[in-house]
Amino acid sequence: MKSITLGDVTVTRITESEGFYPITMLLAPEGGREDWERNRASLAPKHWDPESNEIQASVGSYLLRSAGKNILIDTGGGNGKERPYFPPVAHLDTPYLKDLAREGVNPEDVDIVVCTHLHLDHVGWNTVLENREWVPTFPNATYFFTSEDYEFWNPLNERKPKGALINQNVYEDSVAPVHNAGQAKLWSGSFILDENITLVAAPGHTPGSAVLNVASGTDRAVFAGDIMHNPVQILEPQWNSCFCENPEESRRTRQAILSGAADTNTLVFAAHFAAGEAAEVERDGDKFRIKGWIPE
Repeated sequence: MKSITLGDVTVTRITESEGFYPITMLLAPEGGREDWERNRASLAPKHWDPESNEIQASVGSYLLRSAGKNILIDTGGGNGKERPYFPPVAHLDTPYLKDLAREGVNPEDVDIVVCTHLHLDHVGWNTVLENREWVPTFPNATYFFTSEDYEFWNPLNERKPKGALINQNVYEDSVAPVHNAGQAKLWSGSFILDENITLVAAPGHTPGSAVLNVASGTDRAVFAGDIMHNPVQILEPQWNSCFCENPEESRRTRQAILSGAADTNTLVFAAHFAAGEAAEVERDGDKFRIKGWIPE
């Protein structure tokens, strides 16, 4: 994705990986082939390959430059992480930090890291391995975790999350080390980052899922994390991913975010949309349609 400007905020996608995956890996089988075919014009070929019946997904971060600070939204899968139940992000060796440096940002230059939720593909670069110990990758950054997700994923708590298997080791190697280093900021409800950016709770996918809202000048954007995995969920907002901890709450949250976006001309960025592009959304009866993509 090319960098785009939203008022006084610059947005750049840092892509860790991108590829086509089986639909059932990311989305619940709530719709049949006929539903995808009905939406072919909006999805193929970039977001859905009709021939293989696979969807394209991107993993990485959004780099925002706002109010003199460098802000990362989510941190991908990370290198060298042990993920026994989700091979696509296990033992990675990607040039993520080099790609970030090519945008003029080294680890010590990152001021804020916002994790929209604490799934394995959103927190991996929170830490790197040094002398057999996981330490924060960004030594000067404050990492924002919701209190709800921080507690929910703590393996010492007696909970059995739907995503417990795929998220194995994540708390220990990518969350707890940040908190132990004194760099974690736990928040709940909403939090104003600066004059352009606000964090807002958006539960359902996980109990502590959150979105980041940008309002600068006349421009508006929402960085929606995994509220949507694929643009088909704009067109079929009742569809959940396989990993939504509370399906009904996830549907309500998705509907609310899309309604707000359609009514206020707000761009919708999601963590896994192909190329990190943002969707322009408008109402289509009781559903929504994709008016366009930014940048095209």
